[in-house]
Amino acid sequence: MTNRAEVALRRLELTITRKLDGLMHGMHQGLLPGPGSESGDSRMYVPGEDDVRRMDWAVTARTTVPHVRDLVADRELETWALADLSASMDFGTADTDKRDLVVSAIGAIGFLSSRVGDRFGVLVLHDEYIHRMPARTGRPALYGLLHSLSDAPRGRTVPDAPDLAEGLEVLASTRRRRGLRVIVSDFLDAYPSLDPEMERAWERPMRRLAARHQVLAVEVIDPRELELPDVGRIAFSDPESGNVRDVHLTPRVRQAYAEAAALQREGTRIALRRAGVAHLVLRTDRDWVHDIAHFTLQQRRMVHSRRRPS
Repeated sequence: MTNRAEVALRRLELTITRKLDGLMHGMHQGLLPGPGSESGDSRMYVPGEDDVRRMDWAVTARTTVPHVRDLVADRELETWALADLSASMDFGTADTDKRDLVVSAIGAIGFLSSRVGDRFGVLVLHDEYIHRMPARTGRPALYGLLHSLSDAPRGRTVPDAPDLAEGLEVLASTRRRRGLRVIVSDFLDAYPSLDPEMERAWERPMRRLAARHQVLAVEVIDPRELELPDVGRIAFSDPESGNVRDVHLTPRVRQAYAEAAALQREGTRIALRRAGVAHLVLRTDRDWVHDIAHFTLQQRRMVHSRRRPS
C-alpha cells in the first residue's frame, strides 16, 4: 500500500470514528430478544440449563433424544455491501467524484461494523465481473478491502456487463444469515424510464433481499446529473455505452433535462420505498459525513416515535 493511500485511509477512519462512532452502532436490527438472533447448530438438551423454548423438535423426533438449537450471538453477524463501480461512477464535477464517495460510504459501514464485531464483506460490480471480497473481521482486512476498491481501474464499456439487478441476486444468495445489507450505487438504468411509478429492473431483487435482511440503499449523485450548466454547445459521452453526442444547451434543453432527471430520481425514491428499504442520498458537492449522521439521527427518531405509546 502506498504511503498516500495509507494516509487517505487513516484519515477516513479517523473522520468516521470521530464523527459517526456511537451514532450508527446498532444499525442492524435485533431480530429476536436475548443473547442471539440466528439459529445455530443443534445439541443435546441439558436439564436445568437450557431453555425449553429453544427445543429442536425435528431433531428430537428423529433421534428420540431431546435437543435444543443454539443461537448465534448478534456480534457474530455478517454485514455485506454491494459496491457499484461501473463506468457511470467514474464521474464527478464537485468536491469529489462518485467512485470516491462509494469508497467513503463502504468505509463508513465497514469501520463501524468492525467496531461492533461484525464480519464485513463486499461484492463489487466492475466491468464484466461481480467480484467477491469475503467477509472478514479486523482492521487489516478492512484496509485491504478499501485499498482494493480505491485501486480498481476505471470502468470500461463492456457488452452485457452485469447490472444492479444481477448484483442484488448474487448478494442475496451469497450469505443467507440475516444481517445488514448495504447497496451503494447511482441507481441509473441503461434505459431509464421517466415514469416514476414504473417498476425498476432492480426493484424485485431489492424487495426479495429486504424480505430477509435489513437493507440500506445509498444513492450517490453528482449535481451535474440533476441540471446542466449554461455553457452553450458541449459534447456528452455515455460512460456505459461509449456513445458521444454534441448538444447545444439551450434554456429549453436544460429545463427538459432537469425535469427528466427529477423524474428519474423520484422513480428511484418510489421504488426503494416500495421495496421497504432505508434510503440515504450522498452528493459529491456535500459533506457526506454530515449527511450520514443526519440520516442516522432521523432513522432513530422514527424508531423511537413508532415505539412511543399512542
